[in-house]
Amino acid sequence: MFKKILGECVGTFSLVFFGCGSTALASGYFRTDLGLICQAVAFGLAATTLVYVLRPISGAHFNPAVTVGFAVANRFPVRDLIPTIAAQVCGAIAGAWLLYVVASARPGVSPGPVALGVNGYGVHSPARYQLHAALIVEVLMTFVFVLVNLAVTSGKRMRASGAALIGLSLTLCSLLAIPVTNASLNPARSTGPALVMGGWALDQLWLFWAAPLAGGVLAGFFYPTLQRNASADNSSVQNASRVGGVLDKQPL
Repeated sequence: MFKKILGECVGTFSLVFFGCGSTALASGYFRTDLGLICQAVAFGLAATTLVYVLRPISGAHFNPAVTVGFAVANRFPVRDLIPTIAAQVCGAIAGAWLLYVVASARPGVSPGPVALGVNGYGVHSPARYQLHAALIVEVLMTFVFVLVNLAVTSGKRMRASGAALIGLSLTLCSLLAIPVTNASLNPARSTGPALVMGGWALDQLWLFWAAPLAGGVLAGFFYPTLQRNASADNSSVQNASRVGGVLDKQPL
């Protein structure tokens, strides 16, 4: 259990530091072109690398929404939920604080909300999207991301391309969500920067727990049903093939 906790803490720390740091250290303000792409790609590359390295140790969730989704899908023990999520949050806080220390070392620059990767809606949204838009985007993008995690890890051993698919899905979802909320999809990732920033970031943090967790729960309920339907369809096809083979062998 200690290795799992340590792995989740280290993984979430790295995800926050590299993902948020891609904009914090490059510019310090939101840009609609290169800044958006860099942050999304940084999150995706960090996720891909960390899943490859840490999945054998901790399962490589790095995200309470993913962990809850796996628990709902009966793929993660409920008794481990609290310590795992606590480790993820602690790693995110450590990553955000270290990012603040590094970003503050730039002469004449005081790291702001966007530079620290803080999530927000309304006047604090990068493109001024309101609460209902932020809620929809966060739930939907987290649902897709958790669904991909469930799909690529459905076997006893994750396929070689699984980590890359997880990273690519995070990049894709982040590209859409960054203009709306600065892309949370992860309550731990939102908590670290919000605690460092304080003020309105803490006031709006509730959304970035509620929406990603809702998306994770929906994915956890939906995927087992999808998997059962797929298994039933495969069984029907196999049975039909067997019957066809038997009929073909019958003498005319």
